[in-house]
Amino acid sequence: MHIPPYHKKPGWQRFLAGVFFGALISYFVLIFMYATMYERLLEENSNIRSELTEAKNYIKALEEDKQNLDEKSKQPITVESIELEITNAEQLRIDKLLLVQLEDLMKEEIKHIIGQDVNTVYESNQLLEATIENKDFKVDDFIYTFEIKRLLINKKVKISAEAKISN
Repeated sequence: MHIPPYHKKPGWQRFLAGVFFGALISYFVLIFMYATMYERLLEENSNIRSELTEAKNYIKALEEDKQNLDEKSKQPITVESIELEITNAEQLRIDKLLLVQLEDLMKEEIKHIIGQDVNTVYESNQLLEATIENKDFKVDDFIYTFEIKRLLINKKVKISAEAKISN
């Protein structure tokens, strides 16, 4: 059997050259399409991995925060500071310096509650009121007594008191 000599005819030569170059071009197009698709998939994969890592870090931080809150909730709440307000300071014409001195004297009387449990201070609030109301505070030849109008007990104890001048 003999293969016909088509390779010698110019029409067949152009056809075979076209098939060869067409195959070569289609191979490069296929490689280009595969590379761009693979690049897009790699980018998508890296984005998803970074989101997953971020989500894991977020979950870990929330778990640590939850543990810290659990530990803090087991600890009793203590009194951290005392805030005093004299409601009728303007009516008695008490100047700023005298006001600060009176507040310091009152804070000195009840400073023992700082660091105590809020529940303990709440249970002994009448004792706290009596401590302030029954004490006379002497500043600049005047004796001041106080009547508690409002007492709020939390981490910060807020006391609103009305001053009276006694002779």
